[in-house]
Amino acid sequence: MATPIRRHARALFGASILALSLASPSLAETIFTPTSDGFVGEVSAEAPNRAPIYAGTTVTIAGEDLTPGQQITLMRGTTVLNADGPLTVAQDGTFSFDVPVDRDAATGLQPIVVIGENPAAATVVDLKVSPQVPISGQDRFAILSQPLTRGLYQVAYSPKSDALFVTSAVGRPPVRQSALVKVDPETLETVAQVTPEPAPAREDGSEGGVFAVYGVAVDDANGTVWVTNTRQDTVAVYRQDDLSLVRQFEPGAASHPRDVVIDEDRGRAYVSTSMGPEILVFDTRTLERLDPIMVPSNVRGEEFGTMALDLDAKTGTLVTASLNTPEAAVIDLNSGAVKVFQIKGAQGTAGAAYDAQDGLLFVTAQKTDNLLILKADTGEVLHDVAVGAGPLNVTFDPVSRHAFVANRGSGTITVVDTQGKIVANLDAGSFPNQLRADGKGNVYAVNKSRGENDDAGDRVWRIRAN
Repeated sequence: MATPIRRHARALFGASILALSLASPSLAETIFTPTSDGFVGEVSAEAPNRAPIYAGTTVTIAGEDLTPGQQITLMRGTTVLNADGPLTVAQDGTFSFDVPVDRDAATGLQPIVVIGENPAAATVVDLKVSPQVPISGQDRFAILSQPLTRGLYQVAYSPKSDALFVTSAVGRPPVRQSALVKVDPETLETVAQVTPEPAPAREDGSEGGVFAVYGVAVDDANGTVWVTNTRQDTVAVYRQDDLSLVRQFEPGAASHPRDVVIDEDRGRAYVSTSMGPEILVFDTRTLERLDPIMVPSNVRGEEFGTMALDLDAKTGTLVTASLNTPEAAVIDLNSGAVKVFQIKGAQGTAGAAYDAQDGLLFVTAQKTDNLLILKADTGEVLHDVAVGAGPLNVTFDPVSRHAFVANRGSGTITVVDTQGKIVANLDAGSFPNQLRADGKGNVYAVNKSRGENDDAGDRVWRIRAN
């Protein structure tokens, strides 16, 4: 027999059902309101001038191409960030909201849930709080830098010519300003400079600009310099002595090439393809394109994207990192074996370097702001080092036994030993882009500028331990 309390509750519940059934249809409400069947538009979380986001600063969460009038709520966990009420998307499809990042904020990718209503939709945006690594250890190095030309991308050293070769390109296609520059490695003064050949007209019939140069490597066995023409999907070869063109490969010969490295012992040039799983292979003597090296992904449904390349010709070891997935690969050029390692704690992997002596693989991750030091034979992560905002590239100097990391976002070069300890964090001006060790104790680097009048950008650097 039901208790009086249960009978009373049942009566109230029954009365509620009756009231709802008698209510006018216009008063009925549902949480399942009209939707856009997926989030429409783009939302980003950025600091002013796209500077790194640090604890104690302010970040702007902004959207574009959204539905005018849509109501937006921003949440981090269970906390509503726009506590005063939903944000209304303007008639031009945009919204903007400033969020303070408190001083106790943890570094890493902070998920911000963006909830829309009228129409209903939701997405998640990563707000990346970067580590602030203080400048240190500058007294341990002799550092020289010189301005060069606009749009610096990469640098390579030739022992035979005792010269640096630097690539530059300015702007988006059609690129009209680009140069291959020969530089004195001691003074960092320009020795010679050449502008690439005009490129074919674009598909719409407009001017094609020039075959802009980006990646660079030297072939001392044949006295040449190899460059990648990323915008035209090809590569080119120049003479080291006078920078005359040996061969400009036709557009389409290399899909979105990024890095190039030269194996003089085997007479091969290896070219990465950024978003594709191939490493292209060329004969450096005949300039014939050979069968590519295919790098598979261990991430289900994804494709490896070959980015930075590093080569140890003596052991026949070629390494790369994937842009598309958190992975790195070690390729045995003697046997053809390809080992692919999935790396936990890394997103946006890009840079890769190899230490043959200890069998170590160094990988930078732009989205998680870290340098991973792995065993090259097993992929085991030995050290995870927070190095600064946006680490793009890494090189290993066998003389000092240090890895040098170009942190594009924070404008620094972090020096890390093989045990994962930061031994220095050097001021490297605006947007350090790429760097290479010469095997003799020097590390050469280039950075990009923030604009035409940026004295801290478009410089070439030489870093040498005291």
